[in-house]
Amino acid sequence: MSKVVIIGNGISGITAARHIRKKSDDEIVVISEESEYFFSRTALMYVYMGHMRWQDIEPYEPAFYSKNRIQLVFGRVKSVDFEKRLVHLSSGNPQNFDQLILATGSKPAKFGWPGQDLPGVQGLYSKQDLELLEKNSEGVRRAVIIGGGLIGIELAEMLVSRGIEVSYLVREDKFFGNVLSQKDAGLVTRHIKEHHIDLRINTQLKEVLSGSDGRVNAILTDQGEKIECQLVGLTTGVTPNIEFLKNTSLETKRGILINEYLETNIFGVYAIGDCAEMKTPLVGRKAVEQVWYTGRIMGETVAATICGKRTAYQPGPWFNSAKFFDIEYQTYGNVSSVQAENEERFFWEHEAGKIAVHLVWEKSSGRVIGINAFGLRLRHEVFDHWLRNKADVKSVMQHLTSANFDPEFYRRHETAIIAAFNKTFGLEIKPASKSWWQKILRA
Repeated sequence: MSKVVIIGNGISGITAARHIRKKSDDEIVVISEESEYFFSRTALMYVYMGHMRWQDIEPYEPAFYSKNRIQLVFGRVKSVDFEKRLVHLSSGNPQNFDQLILATGSKPAKFGWPGQDLPGVQGLYSKQDLELLEKNSEGVRRAVIIGGGLIGIELAEMLVSRGIEVSYLVREDKFFGNVLSQKDAGLVTRHIKEHHIDLRINTQLKEVLSGSDGRVNAILTDQGEKIECQLVGLTTGVTPNIEFLKNTSLETKRGILINEYLETNIFGVYAIGDCAEMKTPLVGRKAVEQVWYTGRIMGETVAATICGKRTAYQPGPWFNSAKFFDIEYQTYGNVSSVQAENEERFFWEHEAGKIAVHLVWEKSSGRVIGINAFGLRLRHEVFDHWLRNKADVKSVMQHLTSANFDPEFYRRHETAIIAAFNKTFGLEIKPASKSWWQKILRA
């Protein structure tokens, strides 16, 4: 029996702990300075908006950990001595380890703007960020958000729910410009503006200004405009939380460098989740992927290796989901912001302007590469099956009904989507029965 120490109790770390316990009697210690218990990070916004309580976003009861013999240590890691196999805590009680899993997550990125550390300026990632937001947003009339991504739009929705006016600065020529195509971004942009967000495209932060009390009271843009505000949200992405590991024998770059088995350059030391960086990225994937499901898969994978079955990380086709106020967003495979020369694309949008599908396939072979869906739900296992099996675009359109995952009594749009596809490409595809997917499941 060995001792496994896990630094970080997010989805990656706790998944690793759970699966190590399922497979072994190893001693497991999980260290975190953010929170005593694991919580759902994606639900932080709903606590602020009053839809959920803090205890509602903790997936496991406190007794779960003692029942499964997972020791929780609430404290800050000061340093790691890899030679002596010791984790040093600020409390002064070091933890020895046989195997170490680094699951330290991310922190909001900053880019050296003057005034970025003023009171009233913050990011949104951790439990402490949420607690700070409660204080910083008290009595605020106007806020400015910097950065056109998923965290930014969440923060905008949170603040608007409390009656705070929001100006939103996006440096690209469209919202979520490095991810969404022009048509996709157009739909989302209209929806953001419908919620009375003052969205500024092609606008960057130049400086954060303070008032006589030392707190933020305005920002300056690169356009020379001054926007008065009492809160600034920096949501220009996140960066791996690895500062305390720098200047050690551990190899790092942007994140902690790992191979396909999630192993670092030090024997018995692994990195998973937001802090991990693949030395050789998998085909079609990024070196650092900071999303919930990849962290979960990494946790399961490293647990298998630690328990004697060395296993390579295989996340499968890319997918992600989010919400732009009332519009749900799903993406499967690769739908890049700019169409490649070897791609064919089809974009369908409902006349109401809140529902759309953007399908991409390989021009030469017809193989589906990816899809974006807005305002309707597509079944993950169906598209995962299609992407893994290199399904032809005509077959995907024929069986599109099988991918629908909207609740009962929701209006269906597959007939209109297929009709528009036929008209665009001069085809006569007819929708197939839903029984196709049931046959696949039985197989």
